[in-house]
Formats: sequence, C-alpha cells, structure tokens
Amino acid sequence: MNEIQKSPIGSLGYDFISSKYIPKGKDEYYLRNIQNRNGIQYRKLTAYEIEVLVRNRNTSDDWNNVLVSDAFNPELVKNCKFFGLVRIGKLEPLYLSFHDIRLTVGLYNSTIISCDFGNNVVVDNVNYVSHYIVGNEVILVNVNELSTTDHSKFGNGILKDGESEAVRIWLEICNENGGRSVIPFNGMLPGDAYLWSRYRDDEVLMKKFKEFTQREFDNKRGYYGKIGDRTVIKNSKILKDVWIGSDAYIKGANKLKNLTINSSPEEKSQIGEGVELVNGLVGFGCRVFYGVKAVRFILASHSQLKYGARLINSYLGNNSTISCCEVLNSLIFPGHEQHHNNSFLCAALVMGQSNMAAGATIGSNHNSRGADGE
Repeated sequence: MNEIQKSPIGSLGYDFISSKYIPKGKDEYYLRNIQNRNGIQYRKLTAYEIEVLVRNRNTSDDWNNVLVSDAFNPELVKNCKFFGLVRIGKLEPLYLSFHDIRLTVGLYNSTIISCDFGNNVVVDNVNYVSHYIVGNEVILVNVNELSTTDHSKFGNGILKDGESEAVRIWLEICNENGGRSVIPFNGMLPGDAYLWSRYRDDEVLMKKFKEFTQREFDNKRGYYGKIGDRTVIKNSKILKDVWIGSDAYIKGANKLKNLTINSSPEEKSQIGEGVELVNGLVGFGCRVFYGVKAVRFILASHSQLKYGARLINSYLGNNSTISCCEVLNSLIFPGHEQHHNNSFLCAALVMGQSNMAAGATIGSNHNSRGADGE
C-alpha cells in the first residue's frame, strides 16, 4: 500500500531541513543564502503589488514570504501558487527568444515552492518547482516536475548526514560483480577511475580514495538545486536533484535524476528528446539525444550519447561518441567511437583512441546466467 502522508498546508515550503541537521544559530535557509550569489537585493511586496498579484489569480500562503527586487513588475506574474520563501528578481516587459521560441518574461501558470529567481526569467506552465536557485534569463516552459530533496548529491557518490553506507552510489566498472567499483565524483578523470579499480589489494589506498572523495564535498543537508544563467529547459517531464550549469539546453527529456550537468557559455551541454539519465555526471560540452538511457555513469567533457544508446555503470572518456549500442560496466579512456547497433561492450577496460566494429562483442564472457567477471 502506498504511504500517503498528510500535513497542514501551512507547512508546505518550510522545514526543508530537519531541525536536527541545522547547526546551532542557523536557520533552514543558511545554505541557500550561501548558494545564491546573484547579488540581488530583495524586499517585501508593497500593498499595491499584492493587490495586482491577487487580481492576476496568484495565491500565497503568506505574501510576506514573497520577496522581490526593486525592478519587480507584478503584472508579469499570473496564475501562480507560491509556498514558502520565494524570491524574485527583476521582471521587465520583454520577451526572450531562443531557437525560434519567443516567450514573455515573467512567471505564469506554475506552482512554486521555496525558490530563488534571477533577473528576467521565463517560468511558464511548470507544474511543480521546488527548492531551486534559478539564474538570470533562464527559460523554464512546460516542465512537469523540477524539485530538489534535502539530501541531494547531484550525482556524486557521497553520503549526507544521517545516511547509511547502503545508499552510497558506486560505479561498478570493469566487473559486473562490483569487484572493481569506484565512487563517482564531479571532475573524476579516467586515470582516477583506473587507479581505484586496479589496485584492489591495497586496502590503505582504497580507504584513502574513499576519504578523499568524501572530503571533496561536505555532508550537510539542505543544498538547493541550481540552474545557471541562460539555461533553457522546455517540454520535459521530471528533473529531480539536478545541478545544471549555465547556457545548457534541455528539451523533451523524460527523466533526469541525481545529476550534475556541467555547462558554460564556451562549452554548452545539451540533453534532448526521450532521454533518461539517473545517478550520473555530465561533463562540459556534452550532447545526449534521442532516447538515450544512462544509469550510474560518468560522461566526460565533449562526448556524445545518441540514438538510443545505453550506458550503465560505465565511465566514458573525453571526446567520445556512443551511438545505438549498449555499454555496461566499462572504463573507457578518451577518443572512443562506437556507432553500431550490433556492438556490445561489457566488463571491459578500453584504453582510448578506439573504434568498435559492427558485430563486436567485447568483454562479455557469459557462460551461465551469472554476471560477467573480468
């Protein structure tokens, strides 16, 4: 039976972090305030602005918790529901255009829970957005769910306060039985994964690798998801616990969960139609299109997945392309090309500058129903 919990509507948008995980002298917004670096000075709404917002069919559990910049225009917010502390930047009578779509600046037809927005954003028909910090000139349109949990890790194999080792994400490379598993982290190089997966008999080294990774990130609960400046997300279904850099383009994605998507003005990343990515890290300048499925993965910078490719428990090095085929439990160094639907790579170490031929089955040594070993 599904466990449906009931809570007072007045608590929606609050208590994001359980009180036992909030440091003494801090409130539930202390990490959010550190993360929000847009420099906008927020203020409370005036009586006139509240009147306009109500007239435009907006609601809030407490208008005192909707903060805005001095250049806020209430006429550009229509038919929205606000819960918790919501902070909104400049809204000007403009429209933003990108790839032939033209959308008016403002917040429309959306449910917004405890979020911060930069200047001149477009948020239209977002059914549910909670606990996100959204940059300047971001476009969010026709999104079903965009949310962050208090224990979000954004694809890194770390643990948060109060979590057990059982929930840690491991990348089971080079061996389907997990005997060469590594902990993924943003910025991981193929050499890092190689050293970690090779020297399994050195227990001290293995312990140090694990400690180094955990120390690279903190274990505090309550980090918000972030969407960088000028990122466009349209016609997508579920994005949960996803950290997205600037200038990314996400269109028609089915499900993106527990990810970091690195992107910048010079190295833009794109996620396309029918894509499902879970528990992974996407490097700068990557392209993922057309029905790709990837689970527990690292996609290093300037690489591509397309045309229904499956990438599971694998590391794909820089400047590589996988198209159509299936890659499982593999560590692949940079410069790999694999384009044929009838090629299969499993439990393998490929040292890069490689090209998989059609009909090739590499690394798979099944002689029973058991998983592949070495």
